[in-house]
Amino acid sequence: MSTFIDLHILQTLPPSNVNRDDSGSPKTCVYGGVRRARVSSQAWKRATRVAFSQRLDTAELGERTVFAVERIAKRITDLRPDLADEAEQLAAAVLKKAGVKSEKNKPKDENETPRTVTGYLLFISRGQIDALARLAVDNSEHIAKTPAKDAKAAMTGIASIDLALFGRMVADAPDLNMDAACQVAHALSVHSTAQEFDYFTAVDDNAPEDNAGATMIGTVEFSAPTLYRYATINADELANNLGSVDAAARAVEAFVDAFITSMPTGKQNTFANRTLPDFVLVQVRDDQPVNLAEAFEDSIEDTRGRTTAATKALAQYAAELEEAYTSRPVASAFLAAGGAAKPEALEALKDMGERVNLAGLVELAGSQVRERVEAQ
Repeated sequence: MSTFIDLHILQTLPPSNVNRDDSGSPKTCVYGGVRRARVSSQAWKRATRVAFSQRLDTAELGERTVFAVERIAKRITDLRPDLADEAEQLAAAVLKKAGVKSEKNKPKDENETPRTVTGYLLFISRGQIDALARLAVDNSEHIAKTPAKDAKAAMTGIASIDLALFGRMVADAPDLNMDAACQVAHALSVHSTAQEFDYFTAVDDNAPEDNAGATMIGTVEFSAPTLYRYATINADELANNLGSVDAAARAVEAFVDAFITSMPTGKQNTFANRTLPDFVLVQVRDDQPVNLAEAFEDSIEDTRGRTTAATKALAQYAAELEEAYTSRPVASAFLAAGGAAKPEALEALKDMGERVNLAGLVELAGSQVRERVEAQ
């Protein structure tokens, strides 16, 4: 029996464009027969990973990079300064032994120095960087004879918290893969949405006084959605990835805090759109994770009190599922503010668990992992 930590969030954004498509427009999709605002899972996972740096030691975090050879070479030099001249060659060799090839890139600018890069972004923990560097140092005199199993062991051991949560896929070396313990849904607006356009102009401060025209004109698209956000963590898988129940609990606590309070930074300077959620529900389940997006299949078109209506719709749908499937969370608590804290919303939430603050949600999630997950 696994333990799943489900997060359900309602968050309203002012005019914003936090996640753009290839044309610069806010991302959308059709759901329930109407066009919805959408924020991709990748965008919010990136924001969460960035937020981790404010909550965790960098030694516990990983890096997504094509410059893994340079990172390992730097660590080799730190360990053995006398190997500085051959550090990059040793790093490339030990990484190749692990199953990851690299080559010199071709700079766009002829004045740039070619750099050694992997063929794709590689998600690698700082612990793995250190382990690969130490292996290269230990085998520096006969690097070509380094056992591949040792290199792969260095590459797959000491997972960072973000690597354990979000996983790693290496297409040409599947034995280096790590299954993600966390799933993040694309955020959807609980209502239909239409893109709007901001027409802007810019004036040259040094233009002649008799020049009344604008130096630049343009438009930027935006929307102002109330989003339903969802994520789930398989706590048992996370503990297996990290090799420790306590490490998994700390990772869950960091994720709950960071995922709730982070936000993608697209057009942030243009719109100053950063907000905090009005409603967060944390449910701990021992059957399966349950996304409650179906609560908004009928879009909420109220022109006032949209968050209140969304909170009531989510609570009602969750109750209907519990009755239909005779399945309840083993633990549940919620945070409510703004529209979600109106009397009618709180009345709908009366059976959804204890009302707590952010610290209470973090504590609930961490304590449930420590109590329910067994060491592998």
